Amino acid sequence: MFHFIYNRFVQRFLLNYLTIFFIFSILGFSPCFAQEDDKIAGEFFGVPVPMNNYKFAKGVVVRLNAKWRGTPQNEEELEDLVWQELLFSYEAFNRDIEATREEIEEEIDKILKSDKVQFNRKEDKEAYQNWVEEKLKESVVAFEQQIEHLIKLEKLRQQVLDSIEPEVSEEEAYQKFLDEYNSLGVELIQFEDSQLQEAQEFYKQVKSKPKLWEEKKEEKQESFRNLKGPYALDFLINLWGFKREDAYKMMDKKVDEFYKPSPIYKGYAVFKIVATRKADPEEFDKRKDYYFDKVKNIKKYQGFKDWAEKLKEQATIKVFIK
Repeated sequence: MFHFIYNRFVQRFLLNYLTIFFIFSILGFSPCFAQEDDKIAGEFFGVPVPMNNYKFAKGVVVRLNAKWRGTPQNEEELEDLVWQELLFSYEAFNRDIEATREEIEEEIDKILKSDKVQFNRKEDKEAYQNWVEEKLKESVVAFEQQIEHLIKLEKLRQQVLDSIEPEVSEEEAYQKFLDEYNSLGVELIQFEDSQLQEAQEFYKQVKSKPKLWEEKKEEKQESFRNLKGPYALDFLINLWGFKREDAYKMMDKKVDEFYKPSPIYKGYAVFKIVATRKADPEEFDKRKDYYFDKVKNIKKYQGFKDWAEKLKEQATIKVFIK
């Protein structure tokens, strides 16, 4: 059964081989790192992280999804997530967070159901074993340890979220309502960070000669984006990186008007207004509670991110492997 085996007691007696051997034994580990001192992947809070624990956490990140992390896009992001997961595991252990056998089996059943398997794992253990080995290239024991690990981390995450009680003002709730109900449709032509001057020049030209828009579209098809929607400003702000101030100024433009070069998720864009749909303020009163709860949840999840960053900072993570 996977546990992050070091606690504060072990930190004080880290060099005592018998103490370490005893801790490993009661938790079901073979003390391989105690036998091979070079098998240390890194450390945090001054506590060595055994290579086996590192490899275990990396396998979980690679094979299984979790709510508290995205999908790594490169090796650097993968390593960051692995060390975050190890740190969360350490914190869960210190908080005595456990996963019951019932919880583990329930999660396994969910995974099997989502994969639409045709066997009953309890009645056909061989089919279950074959599925794990073929699908995940590992043993049933390792798979179930990974599930146990993830359940503990999810419990930690929920424990932290439950501890955060942010205040929400009516102004904040109303702003969220406006962001979701106000909708905007645009076409845009994207410029790199280094091309702001070029974007400004194009904006001046297209204002005096609108037909240049279609010419530029044809010439720079790879830089053209169609967001006619109309899409909620909330989507454009959070997914496309529109600045809220710019998005609301675009709402006041007429269809077929252009908007000045402004930042988006990458570089800058010049915009052509295609459609606008403004929110009805009276609708807010009908859904006020919903938006209070929505802003509260957003603040809670931001609070969790802040907590995670603070924990990493306090841990002083040191990575010894290349």
